[in-house]
Amino acid sequence: MMRGAVTAVLAVLAIQCSQGALAAEPQFKLRASVDTSATHGRTLSAADYLKKLQEKSGGRIMTELFHSGQLFRDRDVVKALRQGAVEMAIPGTWVLTGFVPDADVFQLPAFFGQPYPVVYAAADGRIGEIINKQFESKLDVKLLGSWLQLGYQNTYSTNKPIRDFADQAGMKIRNSGGAGQSARAKFFGASPNVTAWPDVPLALSQGTFDGLSSTDESLASAKLWESGVKYGFADREFVGFYVPMISESFYRKLPPDLQKLVIDLWQENIHAYRKSMEEAQTEARHTLEKNGVVFVSPSESALAEVRAKMLPLQDGIAKELRISPALLQQVQADATTIGH
Repeated sequence: MMRGAVTAVLAVLAIQCSQGALAAEPQFKLRASVDTSATHGRTLSAADYLKKLQEKSGGRIMTELFHSGQLFRDRDVVKALRQGAVEMAIPGTWVLTGFVPDADVFQLPAFFGQPYPVVYAAADGRIGEIINKQFESKLDVKLLGSWLQLGYQNTYSTNKPIRDFADQAGMKIRNSGGAGQSARAKFFGASPNVTAWPDVPLALSQGTFDGLSSTDESLASAKLWESGVKYGFADREFVGFYVPMISESFYRKLPPDLQKLVIDLWQENIHAYRKSMEEAQTEARHTLEKNGVVFVSPSESALAEVRAKMLPLQDGIAKELRISPALLQQVQADATTIGH
């Protein structure tokens, strides 16, 4: 009986020592902010990453995700990272162009209609590297690695079917803003309109514009068939990306093994996250079709033909977008990879 008591005491002491060792390990709090809903692909990817990060760090990094703009809207999150109000964010390139104009590179004609592998190669290659260096130096952040795509931006309409690029002539088409989208609408003979996303359903139903540029998932989540959208033209205008980043000051506080973990873990999972985002857009298109939206998809040759016609405008568009000469030169150098 004495032996059993001693064994029990030793077991308790072992647990206490183990707990003391764990308590001695510095613990880091990582809060992540996104302004998409709980079910959006970006939010789900972030949640998966944070869960794995907490597990693989053995609880040395404790994580918490705030979605739906609970902490910050994407447009405000970079400032929050700098001030230490949050440790991680995955903002869209479109809210980062005010800091780094080169983030608008995928608005250039060279990327119009390009398939995912071509765009991924550019984002993961020298083009993305040039932009990432600017993000890190200008925003005081550490990039986790490869960007997460939102998906293809397509064209949708209410009463007039778009079966070909020429059908956009004379239409008023809403976009989210920027010189690239405006130039693209004008190229097809359409009038660009900029309307904030929350106002789109009412504006559509009132006939403020004839169509809009957006993604399948955005339209499906907003149920825009209820606002009059009847047609989809899958012209793959450009691919929007989300950029994974953490505060540089937070990153510097981490010991080397955890610094390595936060980077490696994102890269290990980005392929799966991108695949999931692609699947979400495919599912969204099915939802739109089930609700009566009729789609037309231009052929690869038709997309390539339009892209070739748009390329002579590229230098002018790059200037309006304030794309740096160095990045534009890299886009031109990668011409064979990009697939002009």
